[in-house]
Amino acid sequence: MHERMPNWLYKRANLTPDRIAIEFEGEHISFFQLHLRATSLARKLASFQIKSGDSVAFLLENGIHTVEIIHALEYLGATIVPLNSRLTASELHYQLHDSNPKVLIYDDSFANNALEACDKLKTRALRFQDVASMDELETTIRTEIHLDEHHTIMYTSGTTGSPKGVILTYGNHWWSAIGSSLNLGLHENDKWLCAVPMFHMSGLSIVIRSVIYGIPIVIQKRFQPEKVNEAIVNDSVTIVSVVSAMLSQILQRQTNNYPKSFRCMLLGGGPAPLPLLEKCTERKIPVYQTYGMTETASQIVTLSSEYMLKKIGSAGKPLFHSNIKIENNGVLTPPNEVGEIIVRGPTVTKGYLHRNEETKKTIKNGWLYTGDLGYLDEDGFLYVIDRRSDLIISGGENVYPAEIEATLLSHPKVVDAGVTRISDKTWGQVPIAFVVTTSEVTEQQLLNFCKEKLARYKLPKRIYFAHKLPRNGANKLLRRELIHLIDEGRNR
Repeated sequence: MHERMPNWLYKRANLTPDRIAIEFEGEHISFFQLHLRATSLARKLASFQIKSGDSVAFLLENGIHTVEIIHALEYLGATIVPLNSRLTASELHYQLHDSNPKVLIYDDSFANNALEACDKLKTRALRFQDVASMDELETTIRTEIHLDEHHTIMYTSGTTGSPKGVILTYGNHWWSAIGSSLNLGLHENDKWLCAVPMFHMSGLSIVIRSVIYGIPIVIQKRFQPEKVNEAIVNDSVTIVSVVSAMLSQILQRQTNNYPKSFRCMLLGGGPAPLPLLEKCTERKIPVYQTYGMTETASQIVTLSSEYMLKKIGSAGKPLFHSNIKIENNGVLTPPNEVGEIIVRGPTVTKGYLHRNEETKKTIKNGWLYTGDLGYLDEDGFLYVIDRRSDLIISGGENVYPAEIEATLLSHPKVVDAGVTRISDKTWGQVPIAFVVTTSEVTEQQLLNFCKEKLARYKLPKRIYFAHKLPRNGANKLLRRELIHLIDEGRNR
């Protein structure tokens, strides 16, 4: 079934042309202005013979121009390949080679990487400024979309192996926006802050929801905790998308209460440490914990605010049109027993680009096998424990890095923590930890602190001190890279 509907921005510019679409560094743009800018850009891109079905990559900073590019490519019917600006040229080269886009549009700040990444490829690298100053050509502006058409190829952050291109359709994004609004509600004065990168699922989903909902987004070039607090207090922002590390920094810099207009911190990116959630509860900051991934076009499970205190630590229940189950070796687990999280619904990807085997292994009968571990309690609320690939099996016992990290983060002098495994002759594997601290604290003091809260087999063998921990573009901890910090930790 080819479900057609009007192009989202085209329809929105028709419905509420004068409503503000974007606020960025003092500039305010209405939906109609955004539509004019996007169609103009589409006509400029037409000189590169970009046709419906071609793919186009971008390497851009957060800004109005990035939103314009996203909508211009929708108007041309091109598949969008957002690239992570934190990657090296060789990592970008791999993704460009894999997705084979016709052109790569880049910002000046990423020029060297963009040009190097396109070397020996058919992909043509174009400066955004050069595209913007071109003449417009006559071209067909597509005012309709098909929900089963490809919208995005988005590369997973590659927490295991090399990154995979996740195929996301217009339908995946549409149902994600609808599911989120049925859960969060949609208020007339809503305004969503985008301080997360638009090359990542969390940032892109804000851009898409803005036109579907008809609400403004406040764009920030990069995450700066003080600026986020300013936007909430002074610019009437009602919703902010964050991960734990961001939320923790935001709280450190905000002593006053937020205005009543502030509705929620939408918290994703892995299990949140309990002490952080408790701090939010104390300060009456509404947090909606979520669970999702690139493969589900953002959140697929979210905790409604009325359960924030009753089910602290839970990611909630599946969004209205989605289902979830927990399996262990193909058998459904009883409540409170850990197994693999498996999800189904209209936001789930069709599969991975050029990876049929991987797709077949991950998606069976419409169910996505996430590789994440968790359990459902007796009321059907999901608790995410960890990534299966990060699990440490020590002397036959399962050790979850997230649990040790949460314990370390509850220490008043620890601002960031990461846990990984090393081989051990006696136990097979043992956990080791890496911490960033605010002031002087010794390894022994931290170990003593952990001893009061964790079983012996969960205690880290060593705790190393670091200046900062490796995180990807979405601020998720990269546990596999922690091991490289051992020398830095020894030097401290």
